[in-house]
Amino acid sequence: MIGRLNQGEAVIADHFEGVSVPFADLVSFTEHSARVTPAAMVEYLNRLFSEFDALAREHGVEKIKTIGDAYMAVAGLPDPNPDPFAVIARMALGMIDRLGHVNGHFGWPLQIRIGIHSGPVVAGIIGTHRFIYDVWGDTVNVASRLEDYSLPNRIHVSQDTARHLVGSFALEPRGSIDVKGKGKLETFFLSRI
Repeated sequence: MIGRLNQGEAVIADHFEGVSVPFADLVSFTEHSARVTPAAMVEYLNRLFSEFDALAREHGVEKIKTIGDAYMAVAGLPDPNPDPFAVIARMALGMIDRLGHVNGHFGWPLQIRIGIHSGPVVAGIIGTHRFIYDVWGDTVNVASRLEDYSLPNRIHVSQDTARHLVGSFALEPRGSIDVKGKGKLETFFLSRI
């Protein structure tokens, strides 16, 4: 991306098919952070998100951003991945494990909700100061909604994601949920076999 900017491209935007997007958000973080010092809150988030960043590197996943206590990544871009679905599933399971380790270190009781959806996205760089590489599209919106409807320490996946994971992971039917802007979607909770 930097090379493209240096070559004078003003608008950098690419379309990618078959990527997998996880959204993760800490449960009750706002309430918990009100009871600790700002330094302790930042130290915790730094440690946790550094663990998530390490997981992303291990799995060849692109971290997109953190927003407060939320974490967003994507598999399958900017470099293609032969199985972005399983990669993100393994990363999401690892995120729950690493949260447990960080909680143990800090003595905190926090949990996380994760939503995963797969499909096409547009990715690019926006801004003229402090460039941001971001992704947009229906796939991103549905992943965010699935996180909203997830349960603590559960990974909530769409049927579009689940169909790529059958046989390699345990999938518990969640049933049909009404997702804003999408209507009824069949969803599943993901876990290890």
